[in-house]
Amino acid sequence: MSKKSPQECSCLGINFYRSRHPRIRSLKRQHSPSTYGYRVWGSCWLLMDYLKAMGLPRGLKVMEVGCGWGLAGIFCAQNLDAEVTSVDIDPEVFHYLQLHAELNQVKVTTMHKRFEELSSMEFEQIDLLIGTDICFWDELSGALLRMIDRALASGVRRIVLADPGRSSFEKLASSCKAAYVANVFTLSVRKPHDIIGRILTITNQEKLRDKDGRSGQRPDISTQ
Repeated sequence: MSKKSPQECSCLGINFYRSRHPRIRSLKRQHSPSTYGYRVWGSCWLLMDYLKAMGLPRGLKVMEVGCGWGLAGIFCAQNLDAEVTSVDIDPEVFHYLQLHAELNQVKVTTMHKRFEELSSMEFEQIDLLIGTDICFWDELSGALLRMIDRALASGVRRIVLADPGRSSFEKLASSCKAAYVANVFTLSVRKPHDIIGRILTITNQEKLRDKDGRSGQRPDISTQ
């Protein structure tokens, strides 16, 4: 990690502001995120590190749910030339997301919706669904499982979620392993600081076998 200033940093090629950066402090005087959207959470770095190691093709259509400041989606836009939709229950976080998209010179589309409100139509043509630190309450496990059901039924080909390893996340992972082609494992990174957590991956085997997809032009991610 190379530092731009005490509160402006770079990791995995992504520039980001720490919470005490003047631009963030200025935003906080105007916009007050709820539902924990007031900072960058550590699991996003686990997810980005994993996505980098996957060697994914360029041009994917990516949806980041519970995006917060949106760094994971920004990573996909920058490194994969992905078309990214960032979804969150709290529209206040989009001000922080757009600030970081501008900092990294990428464009990201935002969508203000709850997990329960994401319809099958909105998942159509999405190749990769990602999320970090989104299963922080037990009651979220059920909502996320139903969202995953809709996403897979709509043709999303891969889902990757990251979490510090909360009991609610482990409950979700256990349900996914029972219902889908899913795997959960521990991952750690050293930058931007020591972080350890869990990665849940879900593969839509049916859609991966249909490499042409519905458009006939979707990138092949079947070997990842």
